[in-house]
Amino acid sequence: MEKEIELAGLKVKVEITGEGRPLILMHGWGCDHTTVRSIAAVAAATHTVYNIDFPGFGASQEPAEVWGVEEYTRLIEELARHEGIENPVLIGHSFGGRVSILYSSRNKTDKVILVDAAGIRPRRSLKYYLKVYSFKTAKRFWQLVLGKEKAAARIDAARAKRGSSDYASASPMMRRILSKVVNEDLTDRLPLIYAPTLLIWGENDTATPLSDAKKMSRLIPDAGLVSFAGCGHYSFLENPGQFRAVLSSFLKSKS
Repeated sequence: MEKEIELAGLKVKVEITGEGRPLILMHGWGCDHTTVRSIAAVAAATHTVYNIDFPGFGASQEPAEVWGVEEYTRLIEELARHEGIENPVLIGHSFGGRVSILYSSRNKTDKVILVDAAGIRPRRSLKYYLKVYSFKTAKRFWQLVLGKEKAAARIDAARAKRGSSDYASASPMMRRILSKVVNEDLTDRLPLIYAPTLLIWGENDTATPLSDAKKMSRLIPDAGLVSFAGCGHYSFLENPGQFRAVLSSFLKSKS
């Protein structure tokens, strides 16, 4: 069943499948609920799965302001209240992992599954900081020459040419949101997750490296890590058989 729900003043699409205890499934950046449908299919055998399109992705409306992880998490909290969801299981891939971390650090949660999850600020090279400061300098210059609106358009175009594929393919608003969320470090929230937590990772993940998973596993009080050799950032698609077995076992286990 597909539903369109108004949350945070936005129309948000949610696909609901299965029966049983509630489970909220959250996709990664640049994706939508269809990307993680294979995860939903496994979880729906034991749970009622709420597979959401985050605002700005899929069929959900784009935020009118620059959101961070906080605003996306508040939206999931509002979804839980709207649907009468209590003590849910959370599954978050990549960016969805960020929201899962923040949500579970301050709300009662049955279990948490982090799949190639983001949340730890990456170490930055000198080249990265030089690029950032060159953009800041250029931004100030073009604001003086062209005014704020035209300067913002010029900087967005330059970033799109030199940035990641996620950045280049996003709208101007979603580019600003991406710039904000990728620099949010949730390390301090990890020790506050008291629900049993499973981390599932691809050993060759370059977007969110295995070292991030190991750090998360150390800091979350009740956490275990399973990694798949030869897999990258989409371990659930690259090794569906083992992923299905690991996820199913964890969902069926007693909390």
